[in-house]
Amino acid sequence: MEKRLTTTAMLFSVGFVFMLVFAVGAFFYGIQIGKEKAEAKYTAKSETVNASEATVPYQQQELVSFYLTVFSPYREFQTEWFAASDKLFRGGNIDAASAFKKLAKLADQKAEEASSFNMQQSPLLGEAQVAYVRSLKYFKDAAAKAASNKSDDPGKLLEQIQSDKNYKSAVQESLAAQRSYYEAMQKWAASVDPAIPATHKPVEPMSDDQWDKLSLIVKNIIVVSYLSERGELFSFLPQDLTSRVDEFIRSGQASNMKLKTIGGIVDLLLNTRAVDSGDFSANKARFYQSETLPQLPFFYSE
Repeated sequence: MEKRLTTTAMLFSVGFVFMLVFAVGAFFYGIQIGKEKAEAKYTAKSETVNASEATVPYQQQELVSFYLTVFSPYREFQTEWFAASDKLFRGGNIDAASAFKKLAKLADQKAEEASSFNMQQSPLLGEAQVAYVRSLKYFKDAAAKAASNKSDDPGKLLEQIQSDKNYKSAVQESLAAQRSYYEAMQKWAASVDPAIPATHKPVEPMSDDQWDKLSLIVKNIIVVSYLSERGELFSFLPQDLTSRVDEFIRSGQASNMKLKTIGGIVDLLLNTRAVDSGDFSANKARFYQSETLPQLPFFYSE
């Protein structure tokens, strides 16, 4: 005779199945919750690291440290290089072999100085450091080659130096380093002044009205871009050219000459050699008293 399940046994069986389903569901739910928490923890950690990378490297002390340990050694060499090049350009009395032999030695010394302090924890400053050191090493090779050049024509020697692949690479690396350094300054400025963007994409062609609405730190980035596009190295700093553009516009010269774009003004100033080191300092009191600038010596020297 077939046995029938009692009501109690049936309820027990149903309850057991229900508990089993609940336990399995709870198990997989726990796994999902754990996974989500782990992902959330990893995401938060990643965001913290990314935020740190975006802010910490561009604090003012980082910009100052770079100036003192990397930029200054490079600038000291650059000054000597331009002094020798200027003598060749003017056809002055110069012992080229001796002068460039000393420059090769100086480039090697300054490359060692510029690489002695680790700036790699600051992305843009790390890039600038590497590029400045590379530039100095290329300058060393260019100077060594110039020292062995037997030409007694200063103008021809200068032309040969500037057409040398080592010199061209030195210029390219220097301009790349300059761009990274000034971009780091802009990111610092954006962190202390909400009116300044962390990045800026230049408008082409840019009118003088558009230019006038920008802060100095952004104008410098635009000027750096123009200098990079030309692929030329000048003895002045970007802010010197920026101040001459501002002076040219505000004095009415741009209007009188019907120059309506910043690119046109920059080309005119560079082609006529109308920019000198120290132009920014001469114009700072008139144009830039309220500007947000890092405490770097080349912005505050008299």
